[in-house]
Parts: sequence; structure tokens; C-alpha cells
Amino acid sequence: MKRYIRCIPLVILTVSTLMGCAHVQKNDVVFQSSTINALVKGIYDGDVTFGELKRNGDFGLGTFNALDGEMIGLAGTFYQIKADGVAYPVEDSMKTPFAMVSFFAPDDTVMLLDTADNYTQLKRHIDGLLPSQNIFYAIRIEGKFKHIKTRSVPGQQKPYPPLVDVVKEQSIFEFHDIDGTIVGFRSPGYVHGINVPGYHLHFITKDRNAGGHLLECRMQDVTVQMDHINNFFMALPHGGEFYSADLAQDKKKDIETVEKGTSRSDIEK
Repeated sequence: MKRYIRCIPLVILTVSTLMGCAHVQKNDVVFQSSTINALVKGIYDGDVTFGELKRNGDFGLGTFNALDGEMIGLAGTFYQIKADGVAYPVEDSMKTPFAMVSFFAPDDTVMLLDTADNYTQLKRHIDGLLPSQNIFYAIRIEGKFKHIKTRSVPGQQKPYPPLVDVVKEQSIFEFHDIDGTIVGFRSPGYVHGINVPGYHLHFITKDRNAGGHLLECRMQDVTVQMDHINNFFMALPHGGEFYSADLAQDKKKDIETVEKGTSRSDIEK
């Protein structure tokens, strides 16, 4: 059983404030850097280092300054999956404009044997196991996959284009009969503008050499672990483009396009 003391259920804090909150139990908390609307808008420079991020979680996903690839954190080690599909080690001095992390402590473990032929079926299956739709879940899926489809994006140059334009140039990778791990979160539907409602998952191979943002998958023999998380903390950037950006716009359609990984050819049809 996880033991913790809550500060308050939902709060927006700077990194320095969160670090000083001695009553926050490190388990059962999602720590997030910036907002998804800021990332979709094209704000790709943040001030949170990965050294700071590690103090708030050993598991998670996100990206890097200049949107240079996809990030995955697993068992305390963070990887940068660049546009070539290769997973590189992450230095503590590197920074992120958007990331979600937690200290993974699973509450449920379920075996899946050929019960999900695609990503949609996987999400429906997991949804049927959840005690509530209104809290956060950290999700780890490990084992052998019949098929995995991922993407990554190249680093950008200023002035940064919006994210929906960047994914037109994304690199797509496909894996077959591969061992690996899916890492990510399921967020409640009410987090529009702050995060991605529903599932946001990344993949890395067992040898930790390749991966990316998950677009499609087919299970073969995997174990699903879920960590139920009731606390959420967000660190907002200190100044810069974030302060002057209009982040109140509804970016739901853009987020759906980005999450589905619509290719350049699909967008131009």
C-alpha cells in the first residue's frame, strides 16, 4: 500500500516550489513541465532540466528543447529517440519544453495474450479495467509485440512552426515480432489544454536502441502494469514566449492530429 500526505489535490507550482514541499510523497504524483497547448502552439524551449525532472520521477515521456525527438523514461534512465529512430542517452543538463513523469509503483498487473489486435482495442481493454475515468494512470506494457508503429520528429529552428506542421515531416518506424516496453499515461478527459486527454504512450525496444511515439500496436504476449495516481503538479515556464502566448485557444483538433501521427501525405490529400 502506498502511503502519502497530500498538499492539495490539484495545484500549479514552479519547480522550485515543488522541490520545497516536504509533505509531498514522491509516489502517487504526476509531475508535468508546461502545458500541451504551449507545445502545440510551437513553444519548444523550456527551463526544466532532466536533472530536475529525475527528482520528480523515474518513469515518463515528453520531448526536448527545439522539439528534438521523443523522450522516454524507464526505471530511472531517460532516452532521446531522434528522427533517425535511434535511442540516445540523455544528459542531466539537457532541457525539456514538455514532459510528464512519476515514480512508477504499479497497483494492478494484467496479462494480455492476443487480446488486442490494434491500439484502439488495447485502449478499450485497459479502460475496462480502470476503477475511475477521473484520475491519472501511469501505464507500462512489456513483452513481445507482433507489430509496433512509432514516429519521431526532427529538431526545429526558430521561428518555430506549430506542432501540427512539424508532424508533416515526421519519421515513421515499424517493428515486427519485437520485444520492448510501452511507457506512458492515461489522463482524464477534463485536462484539455493542459495535457492530452486519454492515452499518450511511447515505445522503446528491449535492447533500448530504438523506439518513438506510439502510433499503432498489435499485442502478442505482454504484461500491463497500471499505477493509479491521484495527485497532479505542473511547473510552468519562467517567462519567455510562454508568458506572451495566447494559450486559451481550443487546440483539440490539432492535438488529435498530432497524436494520430497523420503523415504529410495524409494531410495533403
